[in-house]
Amino acid sequence: MATQHDQTIPVVDLADWRAGGAAHARFVAGVGAALADIGFFAVANHGISEALTRGAYDAARRLFHLPAERKARYHRPGAKGQRGYTGFGTEKAKDARTPDLKEFWQVGRTDVADDHPVHAPYGPNVWPDDDVAEFRATMVELYRGLDGLGAGLLEACAEYLGEAPGTFRDMARESDTIIRVIYYPPVPADAPPGSVRSAAHEDINLITLLSGATAEGLELLQRDGTWRPVHTAFDTIVVDAGDMLQNATNGLYKSTTHRVVNPVDGSTDRYSMPCFIHPRKDVDLTPRASCVARTGGVARYPSITAGDYLEQRLREIGLG
Repeated sequence: MATQHDQTIPVVDLADWRAGGAAHARFVAGVGAALADIGFFAVANHGISEALTRGAYDAARRLFHLPAERKARYHRPGAKGQRGYTGFGTEKAKDARTPDLKEFWQVGRTDVADDHPVHAPYGPNVWPDDDVAEFRATMVELYRGLDGLGAGLLEACAEYLGEAPGTFRDMARESDTIIRVIYYPPVPADAPPGSVRSAAHEDINLITLLSGATAEGLELLQRDGTWRPVHTAFDTIVVDAGDMLQNATNGLYKSTTHRVVNPVDGSTDRYSMPCFIHPRKDVDLTPRASCVARTGGVARYPSITAGDYLEQRLREIGLG
């Protein structure tokens, strides 16, 4: 099995975060420096068990291999892809000419009631209880773990900048953080020329936590224009900064372009489960004064709320 030593991006150890002292400082420095440099890092000893992740993928396999008419029952019109099932070839990357070669299922906040305000825009979660009964319990457990991990990482992001610990963490409190379960089937023979599993894009949210995928394929764009493969097995969780964190930090933290390329053997499939840590829709993403001061003294990103930013992006990727 691959190990974290195969990772091509910086690796931090969550045990250091909990240890305090010099180890804690080393963790914070690793997180902040990586996001300020390439916008990506990986977390070892992250506390999400491999058994839980594999169980989620087992449920996902059953889900995505249901007959098309069964999956269609779980599509929610008007939810803009934010709840339940979205079919193959629906979403495209911003400015891409062809849709991505994927289908997916999105799970919103699971630790509140269905009538909580966080569910008002898109409705409560959709669950395939009759077809894949274990999916719900597994995803609720995974959501709890990733949501908690994200809160800690956002504290580290703030600490590196000398901000109060809750600066970014509190933006995501009771927010519509999303787990997206993605299925990339074997590449169809009739796929449009140039189409890929996930075209080059940046994430919109604060940070993304990517649990181990079932196959490689993730790449990030480097400053010299070349693509760097990123290891996505089960030993680490890959983390990247999204556009909203970049906006709030005036570009000090980088939202880096990335993609998922087609396999050499087009007959293989791939599953992945990014967790998009979102701020609440009313959060003001205006660049923070301290970050403006550290990046030349001029605000280079707009004053915009998280809700307006998300709606704009959903339209751009074909889900709005």
